[in-house]
Amino acid sequence: MKQSAGILAFRHRDGELEVLLAHPGGPLWANKDDGAWSIPKGEFDDSEAGLDAARREFQEETSIEPPSDGYISLGSIMQKSGKLVYAWAVEMDFDPAQAVSNNFALEWPPRSGKTIEVPEVDRVEWFRPQDAHRKANPAQAELITRLVALQTDL
Repeated sequence: MKQSAGILAFRHRDGELEVLLAHPGGPLWANKDDGAWSIPKGEFDDSEAGLDAARREFQEETSIEPPSDGYISLGSIMQKSGKLVYAWAVEMDFDPAQAVSNNFALEWPPRSGKTIEVPEVDRVEWFRPQDAHRKANPAQAELITRLVALQTDL
């Protein structure tokens, strides 16, 4: 079973909770919005600790170095694809315009034999939880719900 690890970054702005979501890059996702966004995350194997993988993937997909501590486990969720996603929340703040994703090679158009370089993430944005629920991959919306439930402790 494939497994991913990711970080749900959050901040408080004008007394309201906001969470950071990433929009996947490339032509497959160009015209998709609601339900397409994700926490910055990526696959890992048993040779790497989940939180270490989450921190590595966050930096690869945003170019922003995540904090070294202060993480809150949000547990895991199963996506429709069958991928198990482990997530941690951490409070941090940065201007999303400063984020720059790494690139990957994609065969495009499909089965054409041509390869293009596309960013893993084409943009990141801060959202209030009610908007983030609509924007996020449906299974990942549960992670936002879990964070909101912990809000009184944050």
